[in-house]
Amino acid sequence: MTQTASDSALSADGEQRRFASLDPRTGEVVAHHPIHTAAEVEDAVSSAREAAAWWAGLGFEGRKTKLDAWRRVLSKRADEFITLISAETGKPADDSRVEIALVMDHLHWAARHAGRVLGKRRVSSGMLMINHGATLEYRPLGVIGVIGPWNYPAHTPMGSISYALAAGNAVVFKPSEFTPGVGTFLASTFAEAVPEYPVFQVVTGFGETGAALCAAGVDKIAFTGSTRTGKKVMAAAAASLTPVLVECGGKDALIVDSDADLTAAAEAAIWGAVSNAGQTCAGVERIYVAEDVADEFIEIVVKRAKKLKPGGEPSANLGPITMPAQVEIIREHVQDALDRGGKALVGGPESIRPPYVEPVVLTDVPEDSLAVTEETFGPTVVIKRVPNALEGVRLANRSKYGLGAAVFSKARGEELASELRVGMVSINSVLTYAAIPGLPFGGVGDSGFGRIHGEDGLREFVYAKAVTKLKFASLIDMATFDRSSMAGKQMLRLARMLFGR
Repeated sequence: MTQTASDSALSADGEQRRFASLDPRTGEVVAHHPIHTAAEVEDAVSSAREAAAWWAGLGFEGRKTKLDAWRRVLSKRADEFITLISAETGKPADDSRVEIALVMDHLHWAARHAGRVLGKRRVSSGMLMINHGATLEYRPLGVIGVIGPWNYPAHTPMGSISYALAAGNAVVFKPSEFTPGVGTFLASTFAEAVPEYPVFQVVTGFGETGAALCAAGVDKIAFTGSTRTGKKVMAAAAASLTPVLVECGGKDALIVDSDADLTAAAEAAIWGAVSNAGQTCAGVERIYVAEDVADEFIEIVVKRAKKLKPGGEPSANLGPITMPAQVEIIREHVQDALDRGGKALVGGPESIRPPYVEPVVLTDVPEDSLAVTEETFGPTVVIKRVPNALEGVRLANRSKYGLGAAVFSKARGEELASELRVGMVSINSVLTYAAIPGLPFGGVGDSGFGRIHGEDGLREFVYAKAVTKLKFASLIDMATFDRSSMAGKQMLRLARMLFGR
């Protein structure tokens, strides 16, 4: 059976409705893809329902065998995948290689650890219920709808897809309209490894297709995207009480303490701010640096940032802005910062030449400016001098977002990290938590809720099932109307003796 939903979406004149994915570097058409209708999305979910029963029935080891086979297919076809990711996003080939490496690592981890994390296990019954045995297991939800982003079109959605599949669910994936080919490639390679049932399907299109997936009767929605769209997904899911996992944007801060290795901190700051052309939800957008080391730190950052150039050639440091509308948001944030008294140490409005944006380093920007409060999603960063690192933490925590953060300090890294109101922190590095499969990824506040990756990521796609079994009759049986008039007193006396001291 095919693993990709039907291509039969028709326009009013009977012709198939399709759209083109474009190479943002050149504007050339990469491929055409169908705009799947609500009826087709419902058909995909319906066929996934039958596939889910078969997939769950394979058990953890059976699914691991299949997922390992898929991983080998992805490895074998990695060069083809690299070319496709770079074509649809514009990112340099090396960035695509890293993304595929992370896909394989997370897929391996999920398949290997699902049985340990989710398998049936005994639970202590406690002293009051010692006559009962207790077990706990985690059962797959059924069909998971995944709505993915365009900035990391393979790694980010696979943070849901890999773990949902390893947990025993079928998946229907709606990739971004900017990277539909990446989603189709994932589904087609899965079909090579698992041809029996449509366990993993892809539906392509625009917002209407995503809305149709939310309304198609899936058992959970895993969404990655903007906070605004995440709220729409939640509203749509609320109508049917469909649970959601929402990973939204960030305005992540980097804190540089007085004792930090400034060269390492500056290099990490530029990488976190500019890699992937700044199109990283957990990228560095704000830097708070202790006053006594600020001059040296800023000097290194400026020198490093000036060397980086965007372009479409393989040797370019960063690619284009994938989504054309984002260019205007970047322009607005930079201009607002300058209009409010900020200074551009590197670049400025002239750095914005669609589809490319050169690195922009800003300072003296008011804390209530757009460049500080809203997600810019471009190769820009704001640096602010602070009296000390704790003041940097305080300012970092004022954001409505709470995805990730980074701290550079030789002596107080863990102390500062513990004070940050975020889901993830890297100490003396940036973004490393996203590359460790065993760690959960997600945030708080306007950055969303729920987790992908790690044990928490596996448990997002299951429900807990508790079972008790009577082993022998209790001397104090409270679960009957024929109980002794002394039973309640005896139960309380026992509880007070065991737990009341």
